[in-house]
Amino acid sequence: MASIVIISVLLMVILSLFRVNVLLAIVLSGMTAGLMAGLSFEELVEIFTTSMAGGANTALSYILLGGFAIAIALTGITKGFVQFLRRAIKGRRGVMLGVIVVIASLSQNVIPVHIAFIPVLIPPLIALFDRIQIDRRAVATALTFGLKAPYVMVPLGFGLIFQDLIQEHMEENGVVLPLADVTVAMLVPGFGMIIGLIIALTITYRKKRDYSQIEPESEPSTVEEIDDSPFVFERKHTMTIIAIVAALVVQIVTEEMVLGALTGLVLMFLLVAVPYRQIEDVMSRGISMMGMIAFIMLTASGFAGILQETGSVEALVNASSGLLEGNQLFIAFILLLVGLIITMGIGTSFGTIPILAVLYVPIATAAGFSPMAIAVLIGTAGALGDAGSPASDSTLGPTAGLNVDGKHNHIWDTCVPTFLHFNIPIFIFGLIGAVLL
Repeated sequence: MASIVIISVLLMVILSLFRVNVLLAIVLSGMTAGLMAGLSFEELVEIFTTSMAGGANTALSYILLGGFAIAIALTGITKGFVQFLRRAIKGRRGVMLGVIVVIASLSQNVIPVHIAFIPVLIPPLIALFDRIQIDRRAVATALTFGLKAPYVMVPLGFGLIFQDLIQEHMEENGVVLPLADVTVAMLVPGFGMIIGLIIALTITYRKKRDYSQIEPESEPSTVEEIDDSPFVFERKHTMTIIAIVAALVVQIVTEEMVLGALTGLVLMFLLVAVPYRQIEDVMSRGISMMGMIAFIMLTASGFAGILQETGSVEALVNASSGLLEGNQLFIAFILLLVGLIITMGIGTSFGTIPILAVLYVPIATAAGFSPMAIAVLIGTAGALGDAGSPASDSTLGPTAGLNVDGKHNHIWDTCVPTFLHFNIPIFIFGLIGAVLL
């Protein structure tokens, strides 16, 4: 049974690397896992489709955010923002990437909107990126860093939720650790991400990349050309700002991205920032931008449901415990490797913390790891699958914003760069931190 999760996750990754559509790769991998577990086709379909409901909230959020982003773009307010950035940056690619890192980081802690800003901010900047020949793989790396590192290291917003989960499930399994110590422990893998970001931006993707020479792999959804005519602030722009602020407030208060996006979208038409007659065009273009991402999230939930229903995740956990004999370095390596496989398949760091804690706490305690070292192991393993997984919103979000012209491949331009620059240093730093703390 333990081999089911390993084979199915590897199949998903291999199919994706060979440019099989990600959605199809996830479905085929889920079906393979079910068949290996002895499920009938009828049971497979029932479990898969029922489990898809777990991603419905996120999928609907993506669709509404896509519509909201298109409505904002139609007002022309993004033209003013792009012109401001052009004047401020003056062609300096490093400054542009730094601004993206800061904005993405704020979306996790200060204004916890997660990926909601990407379809609004990134598509209008594509023409600017191409003019200064910035490598979009660097932009994807910067975005994923901002979506991931703050919640790993900073106990605010999503970071507080993540670190609370680690503390709570450690306590449920018999190890008590103050939240402040969890925060200190999570700085270790966080530093690994910082080093990975520096390598990506200053070495790997430092050179210019001419996207006029790249053929689109898919149909463009919406691409804005750079408009050099003077930006004039009008009433509709005031109404747009009101809608954006209202969407942020509703999302923060209710902690529901669906309600925030819906509020912003409805206000765009009620305040006549966008004429009502354009509502069909807005929604169809929004679905064109975010629809594929939404369906990938739905199928990812179905895949995770198959893995959990068949008991393959638990079997992998139990099988791993039999291998864990020897020194702490070897034990930590195996635990993190198991965590990587599980989180790559499920595609969420938050959802795997309870699963990992059940395995890690008793084994690590018996092996003599300190409470802070156990926190490093759980947090690192949970974070590993978020960057680099084809089914993670930390990679799907950047792709949704950068692939509006069909020139940014989800696997090779987002998942592979983020896996190499984040998962590898996170793994190494987590391994070192678990042994030394």
